[in-house]
Amino acid sequence: MKILIINAGSSSIRSSLFKKGKKLTKIARIHIDGIGLKRCKFTFKSEEKNLGLKLPIKNHEEGIKILLQNLTKYKTIEKYSEIDAVGHRVVHGGEKYTDSVKIDAKIIKDINQISHLAPLHNPANLEAIKACKKLLPKVKQTAVFDTAFHQTLPQKAYLYGLPFKYYEQHNIRRYGFHGTSHKYIVNEAIKLLKTKKQKIISCHIGNGVSITASLNGKSIDTSMGFTPLEGPLMGTRSGTIDPAIILHMQQELKMKPSQIDRLLNFKSGLKAVSEISSDMRDIYAKYKKNDKKAIFTIELLSYQIAKYIGAYTAVLEGVDTIIFTAGIGEHAFYIREKICDYLNFLGIKLNKKKNEENEIIISDSKSKVKILVIPTNEEKQIAKETISVLKKN
Repeated sequence: MKILIINAGSSSIRSSLFKKGKKLTKIARIHIDGIGLKRCKFTFKSEEKNLGLKLPIKNHEEGIKILLQNLTKYKTIEKYSEIDAVGHRVVHGGEKYTDSVKIDAKIIKDINQISHLAPLHNPANLEAIKACKKLLPKVKQTAVFDTAFHQTLPQKAYLYGLPFKYYEQHNIRRYGFHGTSHKYIVNEAIKLLKTKKQKIISCHIGNGVSITASLNGKSIDTSMGFTPLEGPLMGTRSGTIDPAIILHMQQELKMKPSQIDRLLNFKSGLKAVSEISSDMRDIYAKYKKNDKKAIFTIELLSYQIAKYIGAYTAVLEGVDTIIFTAGIGEHAFYIREKICDYLNFLGIKLNKKKNEENEIIISDSKSKVKILVIPTNEEKQIAKETISVLKKN
């Protein structure tokens, strides 16, 4: 059984082909970056081939067509009929979708109707679904929603302090994102620790940052909200700010909504505070040279994440395990160390050597809280969920 995973962004496609035998194995990885732009780059990696080249690709349909052609060209598959299913990452499923589903005309209509909640993502996800429907008409497709894992949030965690009609009539509430990533690492931790009864705080720290509290494998609170802008500061996103700042920008600074949107999503966060880069590797290089802004940026990010962990410890009435994942979470040992320093009152003790070597269990044997580093694998989780959906249908 072969499953093609598609993660379509506004100008990109990340894709993997998995083979299901006794184990689930990735046999090819494809990345198209810069769709519709002159700088568009196509990369392909399998056992047979490893290439990267500039390739002008006009739209998502053309991208998926080229992706499929390369899978056959380099003998990863002999023919398209070997693909048994396509699993799509769909960013927003609204309140309706609490699990992954087989895609049909109704699902496509529903994803389209809630596209206003994720205008940068859902339309691109739909383009990829329609392209696969056209190019692989006999192949079953599934939608794996980023928001689904967080649909177990209680009302007290997902409602904002606004008149109730804005929730009832306009769907304004906390949805949470990175759900596929959080679900994967939480389940991996439960397997590793051999117990489902776990109070876990998972920290997805990459260009986007989200913190989730889960109880016995179910999400009960999360830092991203109505959009992925809420929470700690991120690569280029501001994270949570006083909403009155936006009013001030409109009224006093005469900024247009589009300017504010661009400022908060693309010109803030690590990039703005450090005045160096949105990439933590660049900031850390300056940090090692005692650059004051780099030092402050790392301190600010660590502080904000520790603050959320503290809050979610209260929500869970204690914490058994803290997990770090994604680019910064998996590799920036110095961030993990600073975060844990803020949380010494919980009885946390890091093993310095294991932390610096990015081992899976980085807490000391005397630590009251287990600290784990688990590499996220959203594509593998999508493949698992696609297989599960096909078994039900």
